[in-house]
Amino acid sequence: MIRSNVSTIAIPNTLPLLPLHDKALLPGVVTRLQITRRDSIPLFEKILRTYDSKELGKCVIGAFPVRIPPATAVAPRSGDTGAKNDKNDSPQVEDIAPTQSPMVPAPSFGKGQGQLVRSSGSVNPAHIHKTGCAARLVRLERAVGGFTVVLEGLVRLRLNNITSQSPYFEAEVTPLPDKAVDKADQELQDHIVALRSTSREFVSLLQSLKLPAPVLTQLQKFLDNVALIPGQVVDLLMSTIESTIDEKIMILDAVDMNDRIAKAVELLTRQIHVLKISQKVHDNVEGKLNKKQREFYLREQLAAIKEELGEKDAGEDDELTIIGNRLNDANLPADVQKAADREMKRLRKMQPSSSEYSVIRNYLDWLGDLPWSKSSEDILDVENARRQLNDDHHGLEKVKRRILEYLAVTKLQQMKGDVRGPILCLVGPPGVGKTSLGRSIASAMGRKFHRISLGGVWDESEIRGHRRTYVGALPGLIIHGLKKCEVNNPVFLLDEIDKVGSRGHHGDPSAAFLEVLDPEQNSTFTDHYLNVPFDLSKVLFIATANSVDTIPAPLLDRMELITIPGYTYAEKLTIATNHLLPKQVRLHGLSEGDVQVAQEALLKVATGYTRESGVRQLEREIGSLVRAKAVEYAEIQEKSQSGATGKATEYQPLVTLTDVEEILGQEKFVNEVTERVAVPGVVTGMAYNSVGGGILFIEVSQMPGKGNLQLTGSLGDVIKESAQIALSWVKSHGYEVGLTNSPNQNVMEKADVHLHMPSGATPKDGPSAGIAMVCALISMFSNEIVPSTTAMTGEFTLRGLVMPVGGIKEKVIAAHRAGVRKIIMPLRNQKDVISDVPANVRDDIEFFYASTIWEVLREAFEGKAPVRTINGPAIDSRM
Repeated sequence: MIRSNVSTIAIPNTLPLLPLHDKALLPGVVTRLQITRRDSIPLFEKILRTYDSKELGKCVIGAFPVRIPPATAVAPRSGDTGAKNDKNDSPQVEDIAPTQSPMVPAPSFGKGQGQLVRSSGSVNPAHIHKTGCAARLVRLERAVGGFTVVLEGLVRLRLNNITSQSPYFEAEVTPLPDKAVDKADQELQDHIVALRSTSREFVSLLQSLKLPAPVLTQLQKFLDNVALIPGQVVDLLMSTIESTIDEKIMILDAVDMNDRIAKAVELLTRQIHVLKISQKVHDNVEGKLNKKQREFYLREQLAAIKEELGEKDAGEDDELTIIGNRLNDANLPADVQKAADREMKRLRKMQPSSSEYSVIRNYLDWLGDLPWSKSSEDILDVENARRQLNDDHHGLEKVKRRILEYLAVTKLQQMKGDVRGPILCLVGPPGVGKTSLGRSIASAMGRKFHRISLGGVWDESEIRGHRRTYVGALPGLIIHGLKKCEVNNPVFLLDEIDKVGSRGHHGDPSAAFLEVLDPEQNSTFTDHYLNVPFDLSKVLFIATANSVDTIPAPLLDRMELITIPGYTYAEKLTIATNHLLPKQVRLHGLSEGDVQVAQEALLKVATGYTRESGVRQLEREIGSLVRAKAVEYAEIQEKSQSGATGKATEYQPLVTLTDVEEILGQEKFVNEVTERVAVPGVVTGMAYNSVGGGILFIEVSQMPGKGNLQLTGSLGDVIKESAQIALSWVKSHGYEVGLTNSPNQNVMEKADVHLHMPSGATPKDGPSAGIAMVCALISMFSNEIVPSTTAMTGEFTLRGLVMPVGGIKEKVIAAHRAGVRKIIMPLRNQKDVISDVPANVRDDIEFFYASTIWEVLREAFEGKAPVRTINGPAIDSRM
């Protein structure tokens, strides 16, 4: 119901009174008042002290109009300045709305006819009208000179007796609720029919005036219930039509429903007549002035007003001249200049108020802001670039060498006037310095640097821009970046290009890069918004990715991959000492020397509290150490300044091995290999993924069965096939390796085999676990162990050949990090170990290179397996 809260609020017999000047509040109406009179302010002061904000809605007051006979009404003298009246003005009505409904704005109609109090003095009790309205406080706020209050009319009241006049009025009242509609009362039913007909005509006229839809909807809801709540409908309509204060008080006095409806129909009929005349005048004017005439008339008026106010600007011609000068200064190419001239001609013919005027102007602004011919001067000093890269990054020698090669070639190409460099793509796990390498390249070349984050970009228009036919269209990320850099040869870092969103109904963003990253095509790159070619051949594009698996093959073909491996512990210690620790000391407000970390403590942090290929987590842990020392340093400084015991010289800046565990807590990671006890059927494998390398345990067990193989651990199709190959080879060579007593005996005749790779939530795939699976199966069947400090990687064939695999450096570094002491791998990967694996890692690990599976078995079991033909044929395809 619209007025559901009326029945839930009890009306006391005695209420505080609020005298209303120039106003009458009707039930079911919400009104906002400015309270500035001295006789009303004490009432709301007490309400604020009595009720908190949550209980304010329980406060009920009586709102009564104040009326005096015309002979005693106070009129302002001709010499009054109005200052006094402004200070103690009567309440001002700002808006009126039906209870619990969208606000229904009251028209700004005429004021009363001199029957209301205008004096700023105290109210005479005799002038308070005998009929008023109980009102609930909706909101109460302090304002300048008084209060702002929102009241909700509840029910009519009769004033019986004023019991108090100071500090505010209080009176005994009697509620006058509307009686239930008597369907047997024929006179009332006739009045309701007349009210329904008149009010519907009134609402139809309001619709032609294009009032807000919520207002019309609310009125329509009331009219639908007019037979049940005619009194509420009358009160609402009287708050929306043009009426004097006397007429509103007349409706307030009409407690009898028949009398109230009759008076309302009379007022509505008058208002309908006024609206019809207004509509007729409006239609006549509209018929004489078409759209162009109105625009011209209003524009001329606006120009005249500005000229009178002295605000007339230099004019639209000056604005267009400025745009034209900017386009001339931009030194546009011939085809772009032609497009700009065409748009300028269109712009000069348009009115500034036209919607397309702003679209064309924005387009010309973009053309003028882009660096069509402005380039920064390259600093192609190879020696300086080498020094810059060495200062910013430790290790990564192959990467630095390739970057220096690029700079040297670019320098030579510039001498011949033809620069078409490759697109570089830095691939590696998180935290190894891919993004910072891009910044270093820009710094070494003296170019501006701009990073474009591509993670989650799923709309092709993000790259190539939106066509100007769309509202709010803008160029894409490439053109935005060029405008920001203000030169046409910056270094663009396309960060996380492997995270570009997949193909969808918005187009394929990766396909948009096929033109951007092609040196043969990007000289005529066309953004959808500009619709003219822009030369990107001078831009140095550097992409970064964690993995190339998700990059489409055509896009991958346009980039030269530079792999950035993970760091060894020795490299991490150097990076932490020379870069991370000084950075954290500076960020935490300390000076150089205020915090020092022992080398053994740094090594403990790197090995026991991080497990990553990069150094991001290592930097966070070092930050924790620095913050702990910063607290200690600040406390000692405070004691020293206050004269308390303890001086600043007692501060110990060195973080020792003991301090690490106290600050960071227990170790988060333990050595995965050395903590394991070697058991039959378990072999340590090696893995490679997008975040670096790792070790992978392969577990095999057997049980009574019929020769079935069960595979678990979230394995992919390729690794499942490797397991099938491994089992087939073991079954076909069971006699040679000592697992059966005769060549015709099946090692799995009465057994099932279960092969599992732990961390089942992590998907695993690839062929490099083949030799490890063979060793695990033979270990399980023979009950012999493979040492847990021995790891292996390599693919093998059914004929027993061991095939090379990838990711050698990452795998070896991860194995070294996990405590592996011997690694078995394919002979053809020996060159990768020599060229890629750091020397300190090679010195700590024993490498064995095998070309056949028999050599793997001999080294893995260290001669302990019951193998009859351990030096069997290098190639054997017998099944």
